[in-house]
Amino acid sequence: MTHRIIVLLLLLASLGANAQTKNNYLSDSAYMLPDAKITAPWLNDTDRYHYNQTKHYVTMILPYLNAATQLFKEVNEKVNEPGVSKKEKRRYVNTREDEMRTKFEDKVKQLNTTQGALLVKLISRQTELNIYNILQEFKNPLTAMKWQAWSRMNGMNLDRKYHPEEEQMLELIMEELGYPLPASYVTEYVRG
Repeated sequence: MTHRIIVLLLLLASLGANAQTKNNYLSDSAYMLPDAKITAPWLNDTDRYHYNQTKHYVTMILPYLNAATQLFKEVNEKVNEPGVSKKEKRRYVNTREDEMRTKFEDKVKQLNTTQGALLVKLISRQTELNIYNILQEFKNPLTAMKWQAWSRMNGMNLDRKYHPEEEQMLELIMEELGYPLPASYVTEYVRG
């Protein structure tokens, strides 16, 4: 009995799909809906929870990310100016570091390990460098090694460039929040 009902419903559905007017539209009882963009397919509730938790963490660290990338751009411009001595560069870097420390140190210390790892990944994404190279360039190799050792003990690696193809969920979140993938990553994919 149930098989007959299912067959009857399938038959009616196929007849309704074939009933078209001259303009190639469905009958009056059907509506044409615009295409929908699926942004976050969930395989299960655990995936959805993980996505929402990561998005929450990313929105919490965005002010620190914005400040860090802005600071990197400013310091990079100053350091690359012609005629600036090594001593002036170091003094400028230390001054800006002290400003950031007084402004954000207490807040950044309150981040959990996952939030810290996300912040490191996103700074690497936005600056298009790895954090280890930034530390070596603007501080010194010893400082870079110290922070690399600390990050390795906490399951991170500062000496690793960001790979968007390995961070698809993070890329989806960043796109939704209005942070498109930097241009150099896009051109790498066009070539590769």
